[in-house]
Amino acid sequence: MISGAHLLLYSPDPDADQAVLQRILGARSVPAEPGRIIMALPPSEIAMHEGPAGFVQSHAGHDLRGLVLYLMCDDIRAAVDTLQAGGTRCAEIEETEFGMKTTFMLPSGGEIGLYQPSHQTAIQR
Repeated sequence: MISGAHLLLYSPDPDADQAVLQRILGARSVPAEPGRIIMALPPSEIAMHEGPAGFVQSHAGHDLRGLVLYLMCDDIRAAVDTLQAGGTRCAEIEETEFGMKTTFMLPSGGEIGLYQPSHQTAIQR
């Protein structure tokens, strides 16, 4: 059956964004096409949220459901401190019904979500 998940992030500056993600994730990687690597992700989970029908990403001739990426952490304040010490800008931390969240900025100007869940997670620790 399903053996894993592969996320694709699109960027106007993939080299710079890839370097930041590689530093942040500190994960094992394997070579892909020239100049690109595929990075391992920490354990992940997926949840369904109601959204507009037009929230899609066209890829390889198909309209795929839109995705929003949030990386998870156990201590968001410490994670933000570490990110900022490495030169990565972060938005203000917000309290929500599902935990605390922020975003961090990639060199291309894009943002990735980061949150410390207050709910039970599907990840086994």
